[in-house]
Amino acid sequence: MGVTVGLLYPGHSAEDDYARLQRLLGPGVELPMQHTEMVIDAHRVEELLDWGRDDRLASGARQLARSRPDAVVWACTSGSFVYGWEGAQAQAAALARAASVPATSTSLAFVAAARALQVRTVAVAATYPADVALLFAEFLADAGIELARTCSHGIVTAAEVATLTADALLEIAAAGDHPDAQAVLLPDTALHTVEHLEALERHLGKTVLTANQVSAWAGLRLSGYDLPHAGLGALFGTSTAAAVAVEPRPQGASR
Repeated sequence: MGVTVGLLYPGHSAEDDYARLQRLLGPGVELPMQHTEMVIDAHRVEELLDWGRDDRLASGARQLARSRPDAVVWACTSGSFVYGWEGAQAQAAALARAASVPATSTSLAFVAAARALQVRTVAVAATYPADVALLFAEFLADAGIELARTCSHGIVTAAEVATLTADALLEIAAAGDHPDAQAVLLPDTALHTVEHLEALERHLGKTVLTANQVSAWAGLRLSGYDLPHAGLGALFGTSTAAAVAVEPRPQGASR
């Protein structure tokens, strides 16, 4: 039986990563996408709060309804963690109500993935400006995850992040690593990572979690799909119910 995970994605940058994921996951998985409005492409707090407004996400959820999703994911890390740990949960809960199906966000998906893999200490290799990267680190800390290192690269726009090469991706991941980290997190959904997941883990010799990877993974688990897949990193090799621990479900929803 197939599953459908609806994705809300701000603007246009690395959305083709999800098409790659769908092809790699094979028949039975659908990842329809609805682009949400990004008035200003800038990883600045004011703009990020605007990207993740409840009314924007509710509008996107209404558009996704035609695909009859089993779950919906706000596929944006910075537009969720900018609200803080409690705010990100409230944001996902509002999205679940609007969509009438379980919902999550990329930030919550990172936490769910770390918990599922029993990862307690991480390093963050962020493309964001330093102040935004720090907000992600604080979000993770509030979720009970220890930070061995937080590295930022000062890139303001999603459009620029989307142009980074595979070599640049490996360099960013390596620069953000730390010997005490059990996993390295790459938190921007504007970053193309899906076709490089295995190379990243070989390069660092440890688990790597990326934004587009964890977004799809958490959405699939919310949809009841729990089949491991090779070629998509250590995360997709695990089978666990822990992913749903921080994911809001709509009150009275039938699905």
